[in-house]
Amino acid sequence: MKAHLLYADRDFDVDATLPPHHGDLEQDLDLGTLLGAMANGDKFIFDVSRKVLLASLGNPEEIRYRQQVLLDCMSHPDVIREMYALVVTALSDKRAFFSYRSSSPHLILHGAVQQLGAFVVRLRQLRKIADDHAAEFSSLGMRTFFRIIETDLDDGYFATLDAHLDQLHFRSGELMSARLDRDNSGIDYVLHAPRAGRARWKERLGLGPRTSYTFSVHPRDEAGSQELSDITSRGLNLVANAAAQAADHIESYFMMLRAELAFYVGCLNLHDLLAEKALPTTLPEPSTPEPFGLVCSGLCDVSLALQLAGHVVGNDVEADGTPLVIITGANSGGKSTFLRSVGTAQLMMQCGMFVVADSFRASVSTGVFTHFIREEDATMRSGRLDEELRRMDALATQLSSHCLVLFNESFAATNEREGSEIGRQVVHALLEAHVRIFFVTHQFDLADSFKRESASSTLFLRAERGPDGRRSYKLVVADPLPTSYGADVYRRIGGWLNERDEDAPAPRETARA
Repeated sequence: MKAHLLYADRDFDVDATLPPHHGDLEQDLDLGTLLGAMANGDKFIFDVSRKVLLASLGNPEEIRYRQQVLLDCMSHPDVIREMYALVVTALSDKRAFFSYRSSSPHLILHGAVQQLGAFVVRLRQLRKIADDHAAEFSSLGMRTFFRIIETDLDDGYFATLDAHLDQLHFRSGELMSARLDRDNSGIDYVLHAPRAGRARWKERLGLGPRTSYTFSVHPRDEAGSQELSDITSRGLNLVANAAAQAADHIESYFMMLRAELAFYVGCLNLHDLLAEKALPTTLPEPSTPEPFGLVCSGLCDVSLALQLAGHVVGNDVEADGTPLVIITGANSGGKSTFLRSVGTAQLMMQCGMFVVADSFRASVSTGVFTHFIREEDATMRSGRLDEELRRMDALATQLSSHCLVLFNESFAATNEREGSEIGRQVVHALLEAHVRIFFVTHQFDLADSFKRESASSTLFLRAERGPDGRRSYKLVVADPLPTSYGADVYRRIGGWLNERDEDAPAPRETARA
């Protein structure tokens, strides 16, 4: 049986490895906050959501398939949570059957029969949910899921399973046959189904030929008892293994169903938290990788929104057909926050989730990568620029066409001339490889050079700053300026500037947004 809740044609790979750059991605985009909200204390949901989020879908049709399932789940959250709780309980039942993994055929069979009996109870409950609610769901994924349950778990299946389990209790003892080898040892042991009904009256009276023979072992005959147990084990071995495999098969189905439902339960948990904060959510519109596209309104950084008690400012951006977006402007004006919102929304879209925005449309990417400035590290054996270049070199080996790379004040650990030149060469190389770039920078030389060279294919966004230095945390389409207004930051932390210095353009600051 298949679940078909995450993919139309295959199961979710629970054991899939995370992409090699997942550490930087999780740190730079603060994905831990997002995943923690989805998990709501459930470690399994956290781990599954993490793998689904980082294993981006590259086909818009696959994304839409999952989005439609999510819409169904959001319309019937109680049913989804009930199924998830049922599956968790079914897998918890298994803990009571330790003999199931024994090396003795007797114990294997006993444990497997107990396990199958417990699973049958849960399968009947799952079938009941399907009978009661299947008609309420409309997505292809959920319809397929319920149709498989109704087909594979029909009344005939349960009748057959009950009959087999009843026989496997061997209430009248085990009936088996064997042959004698040349040395009179037993071979070809075969376990037979118990005889139906009682023996014929002639046989019970000892008249006529017998169909079976019996013998008794003295209670003190330990060797005879052991030999009889060995004979029985040989006959039970095949059926014990078959019963254990059947239990494993049902268990694997429950494990797969738990994993695929866990992602949708995580989405429901997150949606509930966002609704409590009155934050907008929307199902994004994915498009093909070419041409590059991004149009959004009210886009918020979901991790920041989950942490703040107050209002979070969203941004409106139209970046269709522009492979390069350069973000400049006032320090602490929301540039880095916007960068994180783009990366997180791209990941959420490509795993079939909603995003925190009024609307969101974007082309799919073959991977999302980050290159953010790092804080000083006392354990570093070389300078910060060397560390940035090493990370960039490692990143370059993983990039392919139609990737999305988010740079946050990269190559700022040296002077502006050198940092801008490094940035230009990196950006040019990536654009030639058809990689899309969002670049937050305070280096005017870097930003202005692209304004002069390729203004038609570059979108320039600037963090707003009011006349009094206040930040609106909104980004507007505007050319880069030769200042990031670091003086505003200095003033807020208690510094002093005279009026002449305040009016003058600030020197090249290195403070981050």
